[in-house]
Amino acid sequence: MKRTSRDIRTANRYEVLRQIIAESPTSRQELAAATGLSLATVATLVGELLDLRMITEVGFEDSAGGRPRGLVAVDASGGALIGVDIAETYVHVELFDLALNVLARAEEDMRPGESRPEQVVGHVAAAVGSVVAQAGVEAARVLGVGVSVPGQVDRDTGVAQYAPNWDWHEVPLLGLLAEHIAHPLYLDNPLRACTVAELWCGAARGRGDAVVVNLGTGVGAGLALGGGLHRGVSNSAGEWGHTTLVLDGRLCHCGNHGCVETYVGAPGIMRNLRELDPRSALLHPGDQTATIDALARAVAQDDPVALKVLRDTARYLGAGISDLINLLNPEVVVLSSWVASRLGEPLLGEVRRAVARHALGRPLAATEIVLSPIPTDPVSLGAATFALEGALQSVGQRTSTKRTTAPARSRTAPPS
Repeated sequence: MKRTSRDIRTANRYEVLRQIIAESPTSRQELAAATGLSLATVATLVGELLDLRMITEVGFEDSAGGRPRGLVAVDASGGALIGVDIAETYVHVELFDLALNVLARAEEDMRPGESRPEQVVGHVAAAVGSVVAQAGVEAARVLGVGVSVPGQVDRDTGVAQYAPNWDWHEVPLLGLLAEHIAHPLYLDNPLRACTVAELWCGAARGRGDAVVVNLGTGVGAGLALGGGLHRGVSNSAGEWGHTTLVLDGRLCHCGNHGCVETYVGAPGIMRNLRELDPRSALLHPGDQTATIDALARAVAQDDPVALKVLRDTARYLGAGISDLINLLNPEVVVLSSWVASRLGEPLLGEVRRAVARHALGRPLAATEIVLSPIPTDPVSLGAATFALEGALQSVGQRTSTKRTTAPARSRTAPPS
């Protein structure tokens, strides 16, 4: 789909604000260098963000042989953003200020069988209400709520098109949520959310090409190509968890056999454990979180069964990641989400060894494999940035409409 001039202006406004959040305080000249935009364009966009009170002037810095340069910084109190991470076993919600500091958190557990849309919506509404109350934020200050839901989504219509682990088909999720939540709502999935979080605040920051491997109940790979998020023509890029790893292998929720997800997602890891030791005390039937936590503790204690499960899981994961490295030649592969976080360094070490056995030497030599360094929930953080993007787009539309009916007011040129 062809981008309009309004789309390009929104993207530029978003990129300038992203740089200001990352590098506050900063000058217009530094922003132009970082974004590749002209100084005149940056000056205009900075003026708009100042008008919106999302950023503020914070003084000057000396420049070599010229007039002092004006500095701008994000105004943390200029608004609030909410990020919602809907996973198969929980709903996690965080409320951020504009500097992306977490001001409040809430979590709702979802038991097996609690995956009907109305049940999920109830958990989300409760958690969103909780963070707003905890932070004491006025409703008008909440710029938007970004919602991440597993599976394939239609961002424009707010529909969760297909979530195989829940057997969801064409669920009008944002419409259902709007009956309970008064703030603007924006939908995407955890692959995109994790990737944007890494681009803004994590291991992919400053990298041109990155893969973010999302390891939870479900599995996928978020893609950043050429410094930006890659969505694909139908916003479906990254469904690596449903690529075939083992011909005629385990049955997957998607209906295929041998998908990556069935060997390295939390249920797949539980099956790896069950096949090795059906009576293992580490196994908590029906409780993914408890099983993965028990496995992580046992690995730390050099339990032989736990170590074998870890190595078997890493062997499958390493083969799948090798395919991504050979195909995409990324600078960094980031292991993200709750399974990667809980299994941590032991998993990372085994994955690196497995990848070294399968990936081609040249692309492997250029790729770093790391755990996500983001201390908060990366999906909630990424979802909050979708709300920020949506807020900037809606502001741009209002501004455009206003300027068709009234002359633009003059503004003084920014300090050079």
